[in-house]
Amino acid sequence: MSRKLRWGILGCAGIAKRAFIPGVADSQSGTLAAIASRDLDKAKETAAEFGIARAYGSYEELLADPEIDAVYIPLPNHLHKEWTIRAAQAGKHVLCEKPAALNAHEAAEMAEACRAAGVHFAEAFMYRHHPRYRMIKEVIDSGEIGALRGVHGAFTFNGAANKQNVRYRQDWGGGSLYDVGCYPISAARLLIGAEPIAATVHAYFSPEHDNVDMMASGLLEFPGSIALTFDCGMWAAFRNTLEVLGTDGFIEVPSAYIYPKEPGGANFFVTTKAGRREVEVSTVNQYALQADDFARAALAGAAPVASPADAIAGMRALDACLESARTRRRIIL
Repeated sequence: MSRKLRWGILGCAGIAKRAFIPGVADSQSGTLAAIASRDLDKAKETAAEFGIARAYGSYEELLADPEIDAVYIPLPNHLHKEWTIRAAQAGKHVLCEKPAALNAHEAAEMAEACRAAGVHFAEAFMYRHHPRYRMIKEVIDSGEIGALRGVHGAFTFNGAANKQNVRYRQDWGGGSLYDVGCYPISAARLLIGAEPIAATVHAYFSPEHDNVDMMASGLLEFPGSIALTFDCGMWAAFRNTLEVLGTDGFIEVPSAYIYPKEPGGANFFVTTKAGRREVEVSTVNQYALQADDFARAALAGAAPVASPADAIAGMRALDACLESARTRRRIIL
């Protein structure tokens, strides 16, 4: 690439300040050009904190900036569709936080708007850019753990005390399936290499939190009689794990999606009849790798780690999980 991708950020969300902005700063291909908030003072404060050149008091102003190539959208889930489409119409490439949308239909509309505008669209699943997932897939494909039998994932945390959190607004796309359940679902689809054919999910919808799903446990059926079992929650002790089970062994990922930054924090383990071995993985900045992958696709037309079609398929799986939880039925995809 002959130049760096110039990023604009729509909103001053915690994930932007905590992860995305440092990720772009650590990337080889990106530069932080502008940030917008509906509160200009907040935008100016964030811009000053991170050395971002320009601050805007509206999203529209940022989209009108000709010196912005791409936007990152960390807004609440119900705003993803509107601002992705508006960004595309303004000629900006779009990296949208997960989940891509509120349903697969919205995700398809977003992807089509970006295609029609000739801009790149991607869902921000940062974990997929870490080299360890390629390594895990290589272990599975090598046959070391035998034939694949199942995947189990868990992603839970306890944030229930803060009842003003946007995650607890049903009309804003709140709930644990959207917020953290999407990770084990995404990982299973990636590692199994197929899309689920049925979903059965039980959830706890909390009256104290606008009746969003604060905890969910589910089963996703895949072709070949392989299944993902998972649980996710926002009112439970912290867990962030993944296990891949084969006929002759299994893979354990103790810190599956986010991990400690110290040496060994991203490592995983392979157990077979030969014993248990630890696979060493570098603690790279997966947000920087995400930014570089996006820039290669946007500026050079390279194939991205995950396509817009993958984002739509992921939302289709989430749709089925939510429908199952709400209706207490097994849903065929």
